[in-house]
Amino acid sequence: MAEDSSRLSEEELNALASDEGFDEDSASLIDPEHVSSASVRPHNLVTEDTTIGINLAAVDMITERFTRHLRLGLLEVLRTSPRITADRVKTLPFSEYLRDLQAPLSVNTVRLSGLRGTSMVVIDPNVVFASLDNFFGGFGRGIDGLPPGRMFTPTETRIINIMLEVIFASIQEAWSPIMEINCEHIGSEINPAFVQIVDENDLVIVCHLEVELLGKERGAIDVVYPFATLKPIRDVLRGRVQDSEDPSVDHDVWARELASAASDAELEHSVTLGEIELTLGDFKKLQVGDVLDLKKYDYARVLVDDIPLFDAEVGTANGYTAARLMQAVELAES
Repeated sequence: MAEDSSRLSEEELNALASDEGFDEDSASLIDPEHVSSASVRPHNLVTEDTTIGINLAAVDMITERFTRHLRLGLLEVLRTSPRITADRVKTLPFSEYLRDLQAPLSVNTVRLSGLRGTSMVVIDPNVVFASLDNFFGGFGRGIDGLPPGRMFTPTETRIINIMLEVIFASIQEAWSPIMEINCEHIGSEINPAFVQIVDENDLVIVCHLEVELLGKERGAIDVVYPFATLKPIRDVLRGRVQDSEDPSVDHDVWARELASAASDAELEHSVTLGEIELTLGDFKKLQVGDVLDLKKYDYARVLVDDIPLFDAEVGTANGYTAARLMQAVELAES
């Protein structure tokens, strides 16, 4: 039976009890081939340890709320519903995050009251130019190939400020269940290399959002929190997630949250004035000029996914053909 490796031999115990250091004989016990083949990884004792840090599930919840409020805010400003999807929140060194960024960008530093340190909001130029084009009645086209030193014009800067107002309001709403915060804009840059909210080796928490306007141009919006900013409130964040799993939680709150999230869903609907039933043979005999006798409803039918939901009157409004909802259709029980 193999000897228990967790117990020290008598020779090892004597060596530990001895006041003498290592001699040449003991040093010769080290296998040089083993040392040369060992992998060495540098470790900074000052670097934050994420294993005992922040529960990122709580930050994911905040990001989801931020995404929802941002979508509604941009819809009100741009009069078009953008598609915004949030990636999983990730933690990485600040230098690694900056490595993937290329100027020009709208890099904005912001101070969140109630939280220490400085955070950062980064807006992709494609989002800026697509919003600018859409804001003035265009098709929301972005732009590619900007030179690195290209500055934003006063008009573009104004659009960025409008978007920042929406972003800051959405951040405040997203954090409201956790704590009350206010966003204070500190400064802006086009080159991320000139912005340093933490040291290069310090960790940051990145909330990455993919934004698509009018189904054409795509860009990104990043909200970056220093790890040290959220670490003092990690107990609050952890408690918030635990409270959400409590069966005694107020279900009315979750019902309102679910209704708010579902209200962003897009539905295609159609209005049917009447219908006629034909055999395939009669349909193939139809020619230009034939008259079809439709079975006309008292009201037009409004359908969503071929399901009749409302009766409506058809008319005109502001020069457009319109349907005014009159009553809901009672669905037949299956």
